[in-house]
Amino acid sequence: MKGFFDTSVLVPVFYGDHVHHQASLQLFIQFDKSTGCCGAHSLAEIFSTLTRMPGKHRISGEQAMLFIGSVCERLSLIALDGDEYPRALEASASLGIVGGGIYDALLAHCAIKAQAETIYTWNARHYAQCGPEVTRRLQTP
Repeated sequence: MKGFFDTSVLVPVFYGDHVHHQASLQLFIQFDKSTGCCGAHSLAEIFSTLTRMPGKHRISGEQAMLFIGSVCERLSLIALDGDEYPRALEASASLGIVGGGIYDALLAHCAIKAQAETIYTWNARHYAQCGPEVTRRLQTP
C-alpha cells in the first residue's frame, strides 16, 4: 500500500504534546520510502510551520532541518514537473478551487501522481473540493 502524507499529519509527528501526535507518529513509523510519500512542497510547509509556531513550540531553522531530514529519510518526495504543474492548476480552477485551497489541491495531484492508495490528512475538508478521485482516498490517521 502506498500512503501519501499531508503536512497536517507530518507536523504533529514532532510535537509530543500535540493532540494528533500519537496517531500521526504511529502512522509515520509504519511507512518507508517504498510505501510512503509526501509532496516536495510539504517540506517548505513543515519548515514554515515549525519555525513560526507560537511560544515554546517555535524552533530554529536548524532544528526544523533535523525534522525535515527525518521526513526525507522515511518518505519519498513527490513533485509535479513543469508540464504537470499548469495542468494541475487548470484542473483545480475548473473545480472552483481558489485561494489557499490550491496548495492542498497541488498536494492531491502529487498523491495521484504517486498512485497513492490513501491520502492521510487531518484536514479532509480541505481536500473535499478536489473531486472523487481524491476524496475516495482520504483517511485520518
